[in-house]
Order: sequence, then C-alpha cells, then structure tokens
Amino acid sequence: MAVVAVWKCDRDGAMFDNKKDAEEHDKMLELAANITALIERHIDGISEQAGEEIGLLLAKRRDDLAKACKGRPEVLLEETEAEVQQEADDDRVTPFAANQ
Repeated sequence: MAVVAVWKCDRDGAMFDNKKDAEEHDKMLELAANITALIERHIDGISEQAGEEIGLLLAKRRDDLAKACKGRPEVLLEETEAEVQQEADDDRVTPFAANQ
C-alpha cells in the first residue's frame, strides 16, 4: 500500500498535494473573509451569502485588482485562464477518499 501526503485546508476542507498550494489557498480564503467583513460593515442590507461571494471573487482576482488600481482597469474585464480552468474543473470534480 502506498502512502500519499496531502495537505488539507481547515477553512474549507480543500485538499492539496503540496504545502505551497495549500498555504496559498488558505491565504486567499483569509483575504476573502476579511473582504467579506469589510463589505458587510459598510453596505447595509447585503446578504451574508452575497457578501461572501463578492469577498471570494475579489480575493481570487487580487492580482488583477492590483493592476487595475495601478492604471489598467481593463484587466478586470478579461476572463482569466484560472476562471476557464475552474469552470472545467467544476464539471469533473472527484472527491478525495481514503482507501479502505
């Protein structure tokens, strides 16, 4: 029997095969949570779900937001490779299960 090392993000249970990707994902989720808190504090009447979705979107696109703030707002309208890949991955998700 082979042993496979995996890293699990305790925020959302996502599994990764290397520590770097797991830590990057965890940082993105922390940023999303902080953005969500900021949005909910300053926008009255926004639902918790909408705030979380906005926070997650902005956290995932943080590099593009930085470019937009530095004078290239058009990058926000471009579809990224990551978004295209995410849509493809959503169609073929395989749950992680331990061998019994």
